[in-house]
Amino acid sequence: METSKEIARKNLGIKPNNKIILSIDGGGIRGIFTLQLLKRLEELAGSPCYEWCDMVAGTSTGGIISGLILNKKDATQIEELYIQLVSRVFTKRGVFANRFYNPPAFDKHNYRNLLKNLIGDSTLEELNQSNGLDCLFTSKDLAAGEETFFTCINNNGNIKGTYKSALLRGVMETTMSAPTYFSPLERFVDGGTTTFNNPAASAVLEALVYGGAGKYKQEELTVLSFGTATSLRFVDPLKTGDPKGLDTLFWLNYVMGETSKDASEMQVDMLRSGLFKGLDFRRFQLSLDTTSIQKLPDKKIDHIPEVEADWLHALSDDVLSHIDMADVSRFPLMKTIGEAVADFICPPDEKNMAMPDRKGNWFQTDLIDPVTHRGTLVTAHGSVEAIKSHLSNAGWIDSQNTA
Repeated sequence: METSKEIARKNLGIKPNNKIILSIDGGGIRGIFTLQLLKRLEELAGSPCYEWCDMVAGTSTGGIISGLILNKKDATQIEELYIQLVSRVFTKRGVFANRFYNPPAFDKHNYRNLLKNLIGDSTLEELNQSNGLDCLFTSKDLAAGEETFFTCINNNGNIKGTYKSALLRGVMETTMSAPTYFSPLERFVDGGTTTFNNPAASAVLEALVYGGAGKYKQEELTVLSFGTATSLRFVDPLKTGDPKGLDTLFWLNYVMGETSKDASEMQVDMLRSGLFKGLDFRRFQLSLDTTSIQKLPDKKIDHIPEVEADWLHALSDDVLSHIDMADVSRFPLMKTIGEAVADFICPPDEKNMAMPDRKGNWFQTDLIDPVTHRGTLVTAHGSVEAIKSHLSNAGWIDSQNTA
């Protein structure tokens, strides 16, 4: 009789001997988007992720989801708990609390208590021994000025990990303590402030080079990397010197969002490049813009404050680009977008077809455009010819503002 691991690998088109890393990005409330994909993934696999994955890796909201998987929760259970967590974690610290003028904006008191009741004081090592799942969570150590990886790997009976004795709930708090939104956990802030908001590359390195060396082999490794949908912030080249609103607020938001996005895309490009020969890398991500949304099946959306659209395809770039990671009012919208992406990957009308006859992705391969070599649902914007023309023109360079 086949095991759940064997069935999952067969259903997902993964080689029988491959080990599987499940990696989940940070993104605040947008994690509800990712959970719609994980629910569909588990449905196709035939069992929860914790039964057939070998390692989970997460940053920030992805760390919350990964931590709950480590605690043997399936995607449907996690969604129910996630809704509770999100509704409680974004609790205003006070009337005058504000990200910019009086940070942090939110109090983690309810979140900490909920995690304590849910997870207790289990350590990474105890959970690894009980469920066999290796793990990696990212955070930023302000005192050391560097990223920290909380890992625990059972390498042929040798439990490895500098912080394997850390409590899971403490680790889950370090990775989600985003500056200005939440207070640090002493020296630690959100892992999304490092280059590893997308933890896939760090998980691969940990598996192949560090704690998992020998246990994991790149030619026998599948990485399922899930984004939380990324906001693309387009700025008119003629308006970069005077962006809309207060300059300080604009650039704070821009830098916090764009640096992690750029780092994520660089890591995705590296993992897709063939540098790790034999690695089976599969990335599932969406950029929040009308070009990508139009590729999805249209779905009815619930009323959203200050948004006139009733259907996904009627959403504007302005609305899509301003879905803040702490804006709980956009929670239902992100869930609907996630459901639409799940239907795009696994078209419902193909469900009863044999896998070779299906045209959807069905999590069988990387979700990548064969022509652009970028994510199928990630829009690329650029003006290569204009840039070449401008930066080859001395007169144009000298005509630009200097202050």
